[in-house]
Amino acid sequence: MSASRSETTNVPGPDPASGPGSDLLAALLDGMDAALCAFDADGVITHWNREAERVLGWSAEEAVGRHGFAGWAVRTADADEVQSRLMSAMTTAGRQVHEFALLRKDGGRVLVRTQSAGVRSADGAPAGVYCAFSEVHAQIDLERSIALSEALFEEAAWGVVLVDVDLRPTVVNGHAARALGSGRTAVLGRPLGELIAQGVDELEAALHHVLAEGAPSGLVELWVTVRTAEGERRRCWRSGFLRLASPLAEEPVPLGVGWLFMDVTDVKVAAQEGDRLRFRSSQLHRAGRAAAECEDPTEAATVYLDFALAGFADHALIDLVAEPRTGPGAGLSGLDAPVRLVRAAATPTGASGPSMPVEAGGIPVRYMDGHPALQAMERIGSVRASAPARPGGGAPSPTWAASRQWPPDATHALCTVLRSRGRSLGVVTFLRGASRAAFERPDAAYAEDVTIRIATSLDLARALPEH
Repeated sequence: MSASRSETTNVPGPDPASGPGSDLLAALLDGMDAALCAFDADGVITHWNREAERVLGWSAEEAVGRHGFAGWAVRTADADEVQSRLMSAMTTAGRQVHEFALLRKDGGRVLVRTQSAGVRSADGAPAGVYCAFSEVHAQIDLERSIALSEALFEEAAWGVVLVDVDLRPTVVNGHAARALGSGRTAVLGRPLGELIAQGVDELEAALHHVLAEGAPSGLVELWVTVRTAEGERRRCWRSGFLRLASPLAEEPVPLGVGWLFMDVTDVKVAAQEGDRLRFRSSQLHRAGRAAAECEDPTEAATVYLDFALAGFADHALIDLVAEPRTGPGAGLSGLDAPVRLVRAAATPTGASGPSMPVEAGGIPVRYMDGHPALQAMERIGSVRASAPARPGGGAPSPTWAASRQWPPDATHALCTVLRSRGRSLGVVTFLRGASRAAFERPDAAYAEDVTIRIATSLDLARALPEH
């Protein structure tokens, strides 16, 4: 932009080239992202910035001083209409928006969207018009971006959270707020650790990575425990991350991270259940093949037990009735004498290894009244038990397991009765440590499948003559 033509005031008038604000005005106009030109009251171009030169190819020296766009920036046939619509803004309140097809210096045509408004002199009289314009496709891209942002932060089918460089939420959509168990405004500015009880370290590590290195190459699945008014909930969020950088800086300056996630807990749980069922079915099949090769039925029983332990429990015990009864009502409640159980096999305590026979000499295990194994015998079913949690979330007391004649690291137990030919032969006890979850109903069903096979082998061992 030449000094003689472009260093003018915002209002057309005398040339203030020698004024102290002329250089600042020229710098402001040339630094604008939008193309801008201005007309005086007679329709003569007085301002033309560098963005206008980029869009149309005409320099400020070539544009300033011309009367309208006729014959150079607009086809002659369209010039009068374009000029009248632009200059009408001088006598109309507010801004006017129009779309025109302008001519580039190289002869090409470009569709632009203009915003024009009148300029008034110091005494309030119409003094000219300023016109800001941009290519229509660029404007449409901007509008699409804004519309996309508004749609994402309304009711998108996935959660959208913007976090700043301090990893505090700044914008949260409705889906994400519900997933976090709070309102949209209640989570803003709060540390993520106040919203997520477990898994926050993995989430913050992912956010730090995005700020430092950029978005990961694929989606990330994060297991978190969310604090809600109804209590803590374990969820799996399939997440994508985007680093947000300022478009106004020469070098990318991180503004934060865009975090998009979808709750896939039900899908993951169903997949895990399917994998677990397939694995357990495979283990039973393999155990059956291995047990079929055992000459000793008692050994076959321990083979079933060892195969069942994989991924299921940490320890296992087999307790048999000391004097099994064969009459009516065997194994039911109301026996004439208390049930006495003798330890027959057990896995090593404190170390991994196969289950081994136990030489108990017929001495019953000192089970107290109400012991889960005795309850299983009485109910002819499965009984689950877990050590009570300590206040503050500490590890359960080892005395809970010791008082029940179990290894000291046992925290969860599942006792299943051995049934064969209508009789209760004993109890199989599966034990888990504190690092594992408590036994659930599907676990009890699997344990019963295993116990049926063990009971059949043990019953065969008793029926065979000693050799």
